[in-house]
Amino acid sequence: MAARPLVARQPNERLQALIQEAGCSNAGLARRVNMCGAEHGLDLRYDKTSVARWLRGQQPRGRAPAIVAEALGRKLGRTVTIDEIGMANGKNLASGVGLQFSPTVLGAIEQVCELWRSDVGRRDFLSGSTVAASALVEPSRDWLITSADPQVARTAGARVGAADVAAVAATTEALVELDHRYGSGHVRPVVVHYLNSVVSGLLAGSYRESVGRDLFAAVARLTELAGYMAVDTGQPGLAQRYYIQALRLAQAAGDRGYGGYVLAASMSHLAAALGNPREIAQLARAAQEGARGQVTPRACAMFHAAEARGHALLGDTRACQTSADHAVTALERAADTPDSGDDPVWIHHFDHAYLADELAHCHRDLGQGEVAAQHAREAIDGHPETRGRRRAIGLLLLAAAQVQQREVEEACHTGTRAVEILSGLRTNRGTEYLDDFQQRLEPFRDAPVVREFSARLEVAAA
Repeated sequence: MAARPLVARQPNERLQALIQEAGCSNAGLARRVNMCGAEHGLDLRYDKTSVARWLRGQQPRGRAPAIVAEALGRKLGRTVTIDEIGMANGKNLASGVGLQFSPTVLGAIEQVCELWRSDVGRRDFLSGSTVAASALVEPSRDWLITSADPQVARTAGARVGAADVAAVAATTEALVELDHRYGSGHVRPVVVHYLNSVVSGLLAGSYRESVGRDLFAAVARLTELAGYMAVDTGQPGLAQRYYIQALRLAQAAGDRGYGGYVLAASMSHLAAALGNPREIAQLARAAQEGARGQVTPRACAMFHAAEARGHALLGDTRACQTSADHAVTALERAADTPDSGDDPVWIHHFDHAYLADELAHCHRDLGQGEVAAQHAREAIDGHPETRGRRRAIGLLLLAAAQVQQREVEEACHTGTRAVEILSGLRTNRGTEYLDDFQQRLEPFRDAPVVREFSARLEVAAA
């Protein structure tokens, strides 16, 4: 393949350093690149002179840079990105990390590993980025129309087996429990470092087809969790990147159901937090369409509840009620179905308490305070003590509904219970719900009970 120069022809010091680290000669690297390319159906004929040109600043065209990175990664036993080998050439700019739904499994591995590495490195472009609604909807379109990945197995790197996949799944469950109990502010750094240090090595290893699919499924779930934790630590732009990559990993796993979950439970809720109700409904419907016939009734209930949230925010009472009815019916069907034990682990949490929580949001947003309060109480009663953040949010939903009914004194008492729970958590989501409740109290700011509640918050903040 013909080479093109970099904009400013300078020695590729990054590539030189990696070749030295790998202990490769120029000819040896060329052979590895040619062999790796053949596995991807490419007839590459590089030699030591080609590598020498790369070191002087030229770079190969097309897919070759990714093949060079993969070849070096195999020799080093870890994932190597085209940015690391100095061949990004503007295609892997920091601002775009994690925002693409990669067309290839290799590209998906490279992109998600670069996201983890950038997150651990606390790159400013991640923490300061905002969310573009189009960057939520476009990946859902790609997910809907992209055909299944024919193969994910790899033959280079350290051997990865079923026990490694089980370890990732078990670690995820433990981290979920900690997050529910204490909030993401305590847990997210652990998740990101684990992804970057351990999981990236597994993705770069060798695994047979069945293990590879299971590995991608486990990593998709942990990546989605990291995205949720980004939301809960006030970083929606970063969460968006994690969600897109979780969606792509679910595709590699061949798990359409979990892909739908990422759209309906993750991306749509992010759109809700950002005030994009139309996108909420679109993402939930994409989940229903893309996972049709491949999910259990419990997952269907969650998809319909997510759509109801979007309709409620749009003020469409009839559409909201229709979706809510579908959600209730599906969850009842899940309870009546003998094989409901076949529910995947990622939907186990969606029970009657979670559905009541979703419906409380809907009726609150429609201004139906009495019904919202009813569902909020159902949610609070159903959530165990270990769901601290969820109980606090439920209490604040109830308090908001009480304000809508002008039961200000009861609302302040309910809000005080929520504040007591939040004092033991590190959660930005809980703080946002508390801020919303305070705004709802503003018309009653001169009432003694409201002044007392506000004073209590000031003392707690101090």
